[in-house]
Amino acid sequence: MALRIFGSQNSPYSVKIKSYCQYKGISHEWIIRNSDTQEEYSKYAKLPIIPLVVTPKGEAMQDSTPIIEAFEARCPEPSLYPSDPTLRFLSELLEEYGDEWGNKWMFHLRWARAVDQDIVSVRLAREMMPNQPAEQAAKMIKKRMSGRGFAVGSNEKTAPIIEADLLEVLPILEKHLQTRKFLLGNRPALADFGLGPQLYETLIDPTGGDWMKPYPRTCEWCMHMVDLKPPAGNDAGNFEQWEGLQSTLEPLLKHAGLFWRGLW
Repeated sequence: MALRIFGSQNSPYSVKIKSYCQYKGISHEWIIRNSDTQEEYSKYAKLPIIPLVVTPKGEAMQDSTPIIEAFEARCPEPSLYPSDPTLRFLSELLEEYGDEWGNKWMFHLRWARAVDQDIVSVRLAREMMPNQPAEQAAKMIKKRMSGRGFAVGSNEKTAPIIEADLLEVLPILEKHLQTRKFLLGNRPALADFGLGPQLYETLIDPTGGDWMKPYPRTCEWCMHMVDLKPPAGNDAGNFEQWEGLQSTLEPLLKHAGLFWRGLW
């Protein structure tokens, strides 16, 4: 039997887990959480969030980072963790940065402007309420979600800060990714699963997509991060050493440090 993943293609945390399972070769069934699957989802979910992973034994797991940590212990190869403890720490730091701060970029841009609200609400309506007229369902979704910027600290005062921050980090990422497939070298680390899916969701929306298109290598990377496959021939690639990463990774770490110091 396979894992069941209840999620949404419009949820960065859901596509994070879906892609992780693909990369690790973990047999799974991808189930859209919508009105048709809500009853089954509710049997296992302790919180009304996605993704929800249900194991063949009926164990329910929520929250993307603990899910990955649990399966790294169960399915250790190919590992997301560099053997160098310093690089592993930095990877975990950047994963947290992506999950917590990167989500502000995505959520804010998705719901701050009418052009994004209109398109995304229809997309969500078709996914979440397949048996209702999309236009009617989209109006309900737009009304609810466009007023939830507070969930990520998005308001008139913070909007310019969140937007400027994204525009500052994109060229940093673009330069760093020019000479490598992933953030720490030629194999994905936990850091990639934190940042990549958030930027993928940003990319597929109108405003976020317009802002990201001048950075093609970053776009390519985040699209790759939500559709990983098992390494060919069991060759997972290598993590680089700090000396090779430092010149372009250090600016990203310094930028992320603004989040950790609470200066936004």
